[in-house]
Amino acid sequence: MRTTLTIDPEIAERIKQEVALGKRPLKAVVNDALRKGLGLEPIKRSKPYRIKPHSSGFVAGIDPGHLNQLVDELEAGEFLKKQIP
Repeated sequence: MRTTLTIDPEIAERIKQEVALGKRPLKAVVNDALRKGLGLEPIKRSKPYRIKPHSSGFVAGIDPGHLNQLVDELEAGEFLKKQIP
């Protein structure tokens, strides 16, 4: 269908940018935008993200993120032992 539209200047500028960036014709950019805006484009669903567990060698209950804190506590204990005769 052919028709004449009056497009707001900011929308026209954005369409021109899309045409230049995507190397697509004006007709394709406008039709795609209308399909999306009117909800006619099918929703593309991505596969859900899956986490694959693996053996890390850590014992249950030990948080590897706190290992530096453990080292600091051990060093502080050793330091105190040397200070007390």
